[in-house]
Amino acid sequence: MEDLVNESPFWKGRSVLVTGHTGFKGSWLVTWLETLGARVSGLALVPPTRPSLFDLAGVEATMAQSLVGDVRDAEAVAAAVTRVKPEVIFHLAAQPIVLRSYQEPIETYATNVMGTVHLLNAVRTCGTVRAVVSVTSDKCYENREWVWGYRETDPMGGFDPYSSSKGCAELVTAAYRNSYFNPADYDRHGVALASVRAGNVIGGGDWAEDRLIPDLVRGLITGNTVPIRNPHAVRPWQHVLEPLSGYIRLAQRLVEKGVDYAEAWNFGPLEPNARSVGWIVDQAMGMWDRDHASVWVPDSQIRPHENVYLKLDCSKAAAKLGWRAKWDIKTTLRYTMNWYRSWSRGEDVRAATLADIAAYGADVLANDE
Repeated sequence: MEDLVNESPFWKGRSVLVTGHTGFKGSWLVTWLETLGARVSGLALVPPTRPSLFDLAGVEATMAQSLVGDVRDAEAVAAAVTRVKPEVIFHLAAQPIVLRSYQEPIETYATNVMGTVHLLNAVRTCGTVRAVVSVTSDKCYENREWVWGYRETDPMGGFDPYSSSKGCAELVTAAYRNSYFNPADYDRHGVALASVRAGNVIGGGDWAEDRLIPDLVRGLITGNTVPIRNPHAVRPWQHVLEPLSGYIRLAQRLVEKGVDYAEAWNFGPLEPNARSVGWIVDQAMGMWDRDHASVWVPDSQIRPHENVYLKLDCSKAAAKLGWRAKWDIKTTLRYTMNWYRSWSRGEDVRAATLADIAAYGADVLANDE
């Protein structure tokens, strides 16, 4: 669709708030929304990693406002929403690492659950908000390790604190929609609230600990051997721009159509993109032109439980939004590794980021014609 490619009449000048804007996904989302003409503000902690996409791509310099604040602080959240007066909110702020959730369960629940409560409560009294996209995870589902995809109506669950917290955030979002932003009463409150579920995103600019591609890139640059957890585990991989395109498209529909789209949505990759961790590592390393055997080995440490397989059914997004994933796994890896190689050579990170957004947008337009 053309509304995801160039400056869009819909987004031009529209006030948008992105929570978690200093993170990996948040930085990509802010940059993309600005190319569409939106006036983007953000609320987040300082960038969670060094280096960070937020810093290297100069994301703050082009934003309307970049506010430092913690979503665990209800007053800070309310103050930010009041100050920005957004029409659209993308709620991405989260503790996003599964292994860290085992070490910091209280922080994980406080951020992922109560942070969502604080944001939605602030929306109740703001008066300007028309659409909220609350971002959770594919791990919100009760994972039974089955081979078919989970639908939006399947039950919430979560084995570990991170997954459980995302299931809880979904329940919070549904409760606020039912209680305060009920579609049946839309003419009175005027707020369309949706939740979105995606997972295992990769792309340039991610430096989080205990994530596959960042760990691999660090090993490729330093020459150190990288221990790889669960090399035989199968994951449904997608480029970060894939779900973000769904979030942006959904937000526009929430403003335009309101009640017709105020529900939960899955945004997953193409079916063949479900590949093993070991396959991803070998392919990514081959794109870096390094010797495979000298870089990675299976991790022999005893680790906490992680899901082996989880897949999303995205038929609703295809039928109602016209959204489908565009990039196959090799295209996804090529853009990802090219971005990191560009960064490693000292090239312009913002230019590389914008080039990837333009390339993805062009593919969306070409495939939709």
